[in-house]
Amino acid sequence: MSLPPHATIVQGLPATVPFVGPETQERKRGRLFRARIGANESVFGPSPRAIDAMRQAAAETWKYCDPENHDLKQALAARHGVKPENIVLGEGIDGLFGYIVRLFVEPGVTVGTSLGAYPTFNFHVAGFGGRLVTAPYVNDREDPESLLALARQENARLLFLANPDNPMGSWWDSATVQGMIARLPADCLLCLDEAYCEFAPAGTMPPLDVSNPQVIRFRTFSKAYGMAGARIGYAIGEERVIRSFDKIRNHFGVNRIAQIGALAALEDEIHLQWVLDQVTAARDRIAAIARANGLAPLPSATNFVTMDCGRDGAYARRVLAALIERDVFVRMPGVAPLDRCIRVSAGTEADLDVFEEMLPQALEAAR
Repeated sequence: MSLPPHATIVQGLPATVPFVGPETQERKRGRLFRARIGANESVFGPSPRAIDAMRQAAAETWKYCDPENHDLKQALAARHGVKPENIVLGEGIDGLFGYIVRLFVEPGVTVGTSLGAYPTFNFHVAGFGGRLVTAPYVNDREDPESLLALARQENARLLFLANPDNPMGSWWDSATVQGMIARLPADCLLCLDEAYCEFAPAGTMPPLDVSNPQVIRFRTFSKAYGMAGARIGYAIGEERVIRSFDKIRNHFGVNRIAQIGALAALEDEIHLQWVLDQVTAARDRIAAIARANGLAPLPSATNFVTMDCGRDGAYARRVLAALIERDVFVRMPGVAPLDRCIRVSAGTEADLDVFEEMLPQALEAAR
């Protein structure tokens, strides 16, 4: 039997998954990882209040979720000093990236990003037929000046910047980002990925300005709030831009348990501060382990540390493979010259004990 024809854009795309999950690797290896410190999850878990709220909500999963996400939007609006009309909820930041690309990109429309930046955004651009152009990192950071020049030169309709950045953990201060916003070309929308904002130093995040339709800011409950598996994120922007999401979003996309859990998590500031303290301690220890083994840890404003292995990407991939062989799940940047590094997420003391034990063996095997 013949296969029904796919859409023209889809016909030319590879069937790929942007990330190979640890579960996939465990199935292939036939055993579990001892330390799962590669996906920038919060191993410290969600707030106990969120867990309790989700446990209670499980009994009512026969109900559809609130398609307007009313209670959580109200709470987020109050937290950020904006109106609920300035907030849209989605299935994690990844889901929201799909929506923003669908809203603004059609075949031939240009989108700008950094070479080696978070790949899911690019995945959606390809899926809607966009033309992706890139600027290189400069000194291991996404470079606002290069991105602005790229947007002007290529007439980019969307421009992507992560602050703090994944995969390098770098960041820019508020003044730099505000200066970039002030010089955006007309008709260019800056997609500002702030998934790691809770971990960043004071003075990193620009004040929210929801009067500017050229900026949309993406945040998540996956990182500091420890709810990656619940798939819940949100975007903050100018009211007309946010209202446009209702034209195309999956209105039942954010499940009921996730909404209720996120609301409880948002209210538990004590647990959030505990997580931030744990991440700070873990980053310090990861950096110390790296230095003890002759590697150079990069400064980080996230819940991971990227470390320079000191050679090329082929060597770093051997280090990565050797760690995985020794039951330590980590990841690495995918594009040169960033791929000379590996990236290690903040873990528990037990996780980092395993990493500390296995890293010297992995380095020896890679050599």
